[in-house]
Amino acid sequence: MSAPYVELQVTSSFSFLRSGSQPDELIFQAKALGYDTIGLTDWNTVAGVIRAHLAAREAGLRLLPGCRLTLRDGSALLAYPRNRAGWAGLCQLLTLGHHRGERDVFLLGWEDLVAAAPDLLLILLPPEDLTALRGHVQSLLDLPGQRAGEEEIRFLALTMLRQPGDLARLHALAAFSAAQGLACVVTGDVLYHDARRHVLQDVVTAIREGCTVDDLGNRRHVHADRHLKAPEEQARLFAAFPDALANTRRIAEACAFSLDDLTYQYPTETERTGESAQETLTRLVQAALPRRYPAGAPPEVETQIAHELRLIGSLAYAPYFLTVNTIVRHARSLGIVCQGRGSAANSAVCYVLGITSIDPVRSGLLFERFISAERQEPPDIDVDFESDRREEVIQWIYRHYGRHRAALCATVQRYQPKGALREVGKVLGLPEDLTGQLSKHIASSLADPDLCKARAADLGLNLKDRRLSLTFHLARLLLGFPRQLGTHPGGFVLTEDRLDELVPLMPTAMDERQIIVWDKDDIDVLRFMKVDVLGLGMLGCLRRGFELLHTVYQTRMDLASIPAEDPQTYRMIQKADTLGTFQIESRAQMSMLPRMKPRTFYDLVIQVAIVRPGPIQGDMVHPYLRRREKLEPVTYPSETLRGILGKTLGVPLFQEQAMQVAIHCAGFTPGEADQLRRAMATFKMTGGVSPFRDKLVNGMLDNGYEQDFAEQTFAQLEGFGSYGFPESHAASFALIAYASAWMKCHYPDVFCAALLNSQPMGFYAPSQIVQDAQRHGVEVRQICINASRWDCTLERGRNGRHAAVRLGFRMVRGLANGHGAALIAARMPDYESIDDVWRRADVPVSALECLAEADAFRVFGQMRRAALWSIKGLADTALPLFEAADRGRNFPLPEVIEPEIALPMMSERASVHEDYRATGLSLNGHPVAFLREGLRKEGIVRCGDLPYLRDGRRIQLTGLVLMRQRPGTANGTMFVTIEDETGTANLIV
Repeated sequence: MSAPYVELQVTSSFSFLRSGSQPDELIFQAKALGYDTIGLTDWNTVAGVIRAHLAAREAGLRLLPGCRLTLRDGSALLAYPRNRAGWAGLCQLLTLGHHRGERDVFLLGWEDLVAAAPDLLLILLPPEDLTALRGHVQSLLDLPGQRAGEEEIRFLALTMLRQPGDLARLHALAAFSAAQGLACVVTGDVLYHDARRHVLQDVVTAIREGCTVDDLGNRRHVHADRHLKAPEEQARLFAAFPDALANTRRIAEACAFSLDDLTYQYPTETERTGESAQETLTRLVQAALPRRYPAGAPPEVETQIAHELRLIGSLAYAPYFLTVNTIVRHARSLGIVCQGRGSAANSAVCYVLGITSIDPVRSGLLFERFISAERQEPPDIDVDFESDRREEVIQWIYRHYGRHRAALCATVQRYQPKGALREVGKVLGLPEDLTGQLSKHIASSLADPDLCKARAADLGLNLKDRRLSLTFHLARLLLGFPRQLGTHPGGFVLTEDRLDELVPLMPTAMDERQIIVWDKDDIDVLRFMKVDVLGLGMLGCLRRGFELLHTVYQTRMDLASIPAEDPQTYRMIQKADTLGTFQIESRAQMSMLPRMKPRTFYDLVIQVAIVRPGPIQGDMVHPYLRRREKLEPVTYPSETLRGILGKTLGVPLFQEQAMQVAIHCAGFTPGEADQLRRAMATFKMTGGVSPFRDKLVNGMLDNGYEQDFAEQTFAQLEGFGSYGFPESHAASFALIAYASAWMKCHYPDVFCAALLNSQPMGFYAPSQIVQDAQRHGVEVRQICINASRWDCTLERGRNGRHAAVRLGFRMVRGLANGHGAALIAARMPDYESIDDVWRRADVPVSALECLAEADAFRVFGQMRRAALWSIKGLADTALPLFEAADRGRNFPLPEVIEPEIALPMMSERASVHEDYRATGLSLNGHPVAFLREGLRKEGIVRCGDLPYLRDGRRIQLTGLVLMRQRPGTANGTMFVTIEDETGTANLIV
């Protein structure tokens, strides 16, 4: 039997600080109260409908996706699409409203509703001041569709405000509505699912209004009755309005649209008339095979490609592969280095087309990790482009497909423990210093009430203080609430038809970009496909390196042609000489490399994957290292596990292995294993893989495995929740790591210049990059007004082995790129003096001062102080009288003639200090070197001597602090890197 009432006015947390409940909480509460249908009407957005849709599917309810529209004249409407056309109209209205106003401003008028009105069911919400109601009603009645003899699709809402005269107000509204020929409908104006959430409702209201709860005043909802009530309770409260109650059911029946009705069509990418997308893809793959396999494709490769093409064809995914191929080909036509990564590296088709650079057949990667007929999930190809040129690709996509067919995914920025504690504490009136302490010391334990209390007691906080305990409770409730929508780094949704008929679009803070209001998880539910256009700084560095190789050494090279398995490169990596390389340059990686001693590419794949919080917390690192060093035997409890974990010595290091263990050892279906993978990927938001514990452990016990081994396996898999790599992802990153290490090993001069030109990037500052290059025998030369370009360049070196690196103007702090370009453009012939630079380059005096501070005028015989003194006599423009006289001569006279002044020479220590201040590095020495004599007397050891000292000896070090890291998984431990004139040292504090 149907419930006597359908709730049609429900606001969720996706109205952003207007509700005290998440969409799923509202849906499950509705199910518990006996509803069979419920609507969702967030303010000017449908960002939360997918979450509600999923929850409704699980609960067995019918969801009516709708929206509350606020118009410019102050009127408000609930809008429900009656059919697919109605949804398209609603999405376009929301798109229009968001694009018309400034960011976070929604502007829509009655006139904008005309086109969409016939397919929308509209419910007018009466204003608090009823004097404006007549005009709003007339505007509603003037919309097309009302007088066409169709079923009633315009209504006036009746809602209890719990104010004096409430019943009289409702009767007056009903009488007015009848006089206007407008039907009434009951709504509850629900803001939260449970009455106990009214305190949280006050808190989010105060956060939104920017005041404390005590100062909310009339902005507070005046009663705690805005929770979801049972249908029978609503029927009792509105017994005097039986038709208005019945209209809730009529509206639900009139709105036939469901989100399941949305069908996604990928852009058509065929190149020849009459050729299908599958035929085009097959033709391109066959044409590309000789480029990847000049000697002919091995039989296993041809078998794998045929298998992949059959599966791609059966799932109709060919257009997706063609789109990614189109984007990659265009980027490469512009000289932009790019490489696919992630699960796409499991695909031989992607490898042959050049989208990825890892041969999955040779590497033994599993294609079903990428696409599975059982999972029926759209593929997801991530492509990394040079980070500083990625915007070129993004804007080309907008131009090529049109802004009506292309947009980026949103990201939902949610409350995390630190932010929740700060904001809740602030609106509850806690002092700022106290909220700072809570955020710093309590946030990491907020989700655990007992641990939270223990840490608060350790801080000496009074747990009996009601505001303090309320802060913890409410901040815990606020965790995971959406704060605002952000922009996905590069996840594009592309369609054949109009995208704004599927989902609303919004502008972003960055000009020339737009997003859909759903994130990547939402579009996965609706089976939309996306293309990830991501940025990677190291790709830009490698491209600059390849260009320098060609220019200086006449050697053409790219990612695909770098010699594989180079012993010299691996010897360098084994010594942890990896400063500046990709992925293996961090303090943790450097400490692991001498133990791992990578000798092959697959060793490097494991190296990239193993130094992650997931393997570390899952206690996988030490067992693997002990087995690799032959300190413990490699054992497999079954032959099945040998086949799964053989490559990693019996230790699960990759997500694919976790899935295979669950399938083959615990009886998971592939679909359940994929749910396990998703749980591992969303650990921080969902609480990890704990819900799968019993099934996995019991499944392994049923298959004959020991209890201890099953428990250990689960603990290892649970560690992936803290961030673990898929094997294909690690392989893609390992290739770039190897390429950067190869370049550093064989061409350290090229690598240094390319790395400096790619800054800021990586762990290390230019000073450390330059010192590392010097230790590798590379000569680095000063910035020079006549020799430097904007970028660092290579010049003929003195030692004949390596070129010399000339530092570029980009290293000068405060010098604009445009001023650098002007200096270079006017430098023909070379400048002869500072006055000559000032006259010819036409740059402001401030730019010349920056160059002088960087000691760029040495070529004129003027050191830093003398150059600055000369520049002080110049102005930004020449005096008109002198300028006119100069035009009549063949050479200009100095504007200011002063007697020569002998300025005191700057000390070497002061010179180094000024070098660091002006450019961030010095070629004249290291600051610690000037203290070395005194440090030696104190018995303080140099960083460069550490490899030669006895293990276990107690020593003292002194150096500049380069970086401090305090990972959340390190239990308060801090990792510090310091540097002196001889090298660096890694400390654990």
